[in-house]
Amino acid sequence: MEKAASQRASDIAYDKIRQFVLSGHAEPGDQLTEEQLARISGVSRTPVREAVRRLENELLIVRSDSKRLFVADWSADDIDEMFVLRGMIEGHAASRAARNISVRQLEEMGRISDLLDAAVTANPPDVAAFLAHNRSFHDIILEAARSPRLSAMLPKLIEQPVVSRTAQQYRVSELLQSARDHRELIAAFAARDSHWARAVMTSHIRRAFHAFSITTKRPRDQYQAND
Repeated sequence: MEKAASQRASDIAYDKIRQFVLSGHAEPGDQLTEEQLARISGVSRTPVREAVRRLENELLIVRSDSKRLFVADWSADDIDEMFVLRGMIEGHAASRAARNISVRQLEEMGRISDLLDAAVTANPPDVAAFLAHNRSFHDIILEAARSPRLSAMLPKLIEQPVVSRTAQQYRVSELLQSARDHRELIAAFAARDSHWARAVMTSHIRRAFHAFSITTKRPRDQYQAND
């Protein structure tokens, strides 16, 4: 019973700290303390330590040489690798979805695409709505791919801060291009063309990489410099 209670406390800490990091309340490079994380999660420091270890494994929190904790900030090489992997995995998901997608899912994608168009053509563009509808669109692709492995792997590469930070950097022309990409993906899915779907998704992710990478101006050794 005691072990189960401890595991529940660790899970609570993990969920709350992870949400704190992913919600944008903590900026990349911000220092964290166990006391702060215990207050955020409402549990003692022991389950917080276990939660932090899990978040370190997910590369959301990093530990400096002096054992201080920081919200992860990615180098240019980290970001490039992240988006290369996203392109490979999301491209594969799109390819599978083209073979497996249902009429209902295609219709739902069309409805979401209309909402995306409305968000990006608003004056000014409604980035929050764009993010919500974009996530729903990509969730359908993952569902249509019918792969438990992809469902386990892909969310770790598409955390909301990455997508949000990308969208915030888009110019209006890039938001409009993203909306067009979604329309072309629907066309590829409707044609059951897995090669077309993979190609569109890969270029879609690559454009996102270039939008995201211009925001990474922090020095690579920031964590050591702050010690």
